[in-house]
Formats: sequence, structure tokens, C-alpha cells
Amino acid sequence: MEYAAGKRAFEVGVGPEVTAFAPDEGWLVARFVEGRPITLEEMRQPETLGRVAGALRKFHEAAPIPGRFDAWTVVDDYRAAAEAHQVAIPSQFTAAREIAERIRSARGPQSLVPCHNDLLNANFLDDGLVRIVDWEYAGMGDRFFDLANFSVNHEFGVEDDRRLLGAYFGTERESDLTSLRLMRFMSDFREAMWGVLQSGISELDFDFEGYAAKHFARMEATASDPVFAAYLRGPSAGFAGTSP
Repeated sequence: MEYAAGKRAFEVGVGPEVTAFAPDEGWLVARFVEGRPITLEEMRQPETLGRVAGALRKFHEAAPIPGRFDAWTVVDDYRAAAEAHQVAIPSQFTAAREIAERIRSARGPQSLVPCHNDLLNANFLDDGLVRIVDWEYAGMGDRFFDLANFSVNHEFGVEDDRRLLGAYFGTERESDLTSLRLMRFMSDFREAMWGVLQSGISELDFDFEGYAAKHFARMEATASDPVFAAYLRGPSAGFAGTSP
């Protein structure tokens, strides 16, 4: 899936060229990008935000790619895999999963588009164009997961999100803001459960338990915001995914 997604990203001008792939050996080679990182502060600037939004939309509007990314399935799969490796599941999981179901119910069915699903700041480069790298988690999914994942990873506030959505859609709609703000919860839930799983399977010298705790804490802070509760109740939440 990473190979196909990387090729598609290159085809639409948002990713580096994939030059070699050996599936049996598990490696992929992409052409080096002579680019520079984009700082968190720069990401908030209108010109940069417009370029990033344009790059995301190009990929979201590209031809379908293999694989499926569903945040609800992912957190369940991470839990099952963690339990299989005798990892204790944090107590926050049960309440978070209940909120996740409320989010899914509030938003309703969503159209599937090619998504990156791991829009960390480190995965963006600027070589005159905005390039996105590391397509390991790519698959057909919900564009609002991508937008929310980008937002929360770049520490955006509500007004930043409004500007992001305006740049992406060409207009600002409250229904789109509702979807993005709800899906920020799902982004942190996925990230937290990824950390839980990695704590049991990774050989890297990294504090995965601390990483999971950080994302659980941010997820809980999101859920405790009265505005978030209003988003869950809002009638517009079910329509945002149909935006063009």
C-alpha cells in the first residue's frame, strides 16, 4: 500500500518519486527531495497553509489507492494486537471508544478518498512545492481524518482550523469545522493506541508509554471541552463528509 500511495502522490505532484520497491525484502526507495522543513509557525501563515491545503486536496482527489484506513477499526486492531502481546490496555480506552462511536453516529457515512493518515510536521518538505513523505499508513479513508490529523499535529486552534478549511474548500462552513474538530479526537485516540501497541512490540529505545499517555491526555482534554460536546450534539455533524 505504501508503494502504491507513494506512486500516486508523485503522479499528482505532492510526493517524491518512488524509484524502487522490493516487497519480499520489505524496502522502498524514494528520490531524495532537496527541500527544507516547514516550521509549526510557518504552517499557520496564509500562503503556506494555502499550499498545504492544495497539496492535501490534490491527493484526496487522486485516483483510488489500495488499502482502507478506518480510525475506529484501527484503534480496535491496535487494542487486539496489544493484548496479544500481554500489554495492559489503559483505563481510558473504554470511555474513549464510547465517544468514538458517538462521533461516528453524529457524522454518519463518509465518502472515501486517498488519505495519508500520518501528517506529522516531519512529513512535510518545501522544495518550492509542498512535498509530503512517509506514506506507510496511507489508504482510502475520511478526508476529515487527514485534515484533523494535520490540525492537531500542528497545534492549531479553532481560527487556524477555519483558515485551513477555507483554503481547502474555498469557503468556510460550520459543518466542516464540526467534522474536523470531532476528528481531532480520533486522531489522538489512534496515536495513543499506536503508542500502547508499540510499547509491547517495538525494540526501539523510546518511551512509548509516555507517548501514549500524552495523546490520551490531549484526547481527554478535547473531550472535556464544552464546545466539543456541542459538536457531538450538533445536527450539522452528519453532513460535513459530503463536502466537495
